[in-house]
Amino acid sequence: FEASTHSSAILSGADEDTANALKAYGNHLGMAFQLMDDILDYEGDAEEMGKNVGDDLAEGKPTLPLIHAMANGSEEQSKLIRKAIRKGGLDDIEDIMQIVRDCGSLQYTREKALEQVQKAQENLNLLAESEAKQALFHLARIAVDRNT
Repeated sequence: FEASTHSSAILSGADEDTANALKAYGNHLGMAFQLMDDILDYEGDAEEMGKNVGDDLAEGKPTLPLIHAMANGSEEQSKLIRKAIRKGGLDDIEDIMQIVRDCGSLQYTREKALEQVQKAQENLNLLAESEAKQALFHLARIAVDRNT
């Protein structure tokens, strides 16, 4: 996201401040999108997403919901999550999904995604009002309002 917004600004002849603002916008947009992807790995509909719930865990990816749950869960819960990340697979998916919910990790991740949206939108303040600016503003919000 960062590369596409930054390179587009440069290719369109934007000044350095505008190019840097759009680069930052893309970075924050990408972070919001990824954080929502992390949430959807636990809450999403497999048919709508085109991937199975729990795929990130199955691949051993330490996403923010898992990191938050390890930091806020009991020692036993943290050990289970660490073991699942190291091992990969879905043997403990139901237990881990419950831990993630009980620790408030999905809500925490959602809040972080919304913070990234706000930061992305703030970087658009430098741009003159236009349909393109409004489209970018709304695109940032779509990144967290999606189901897939």
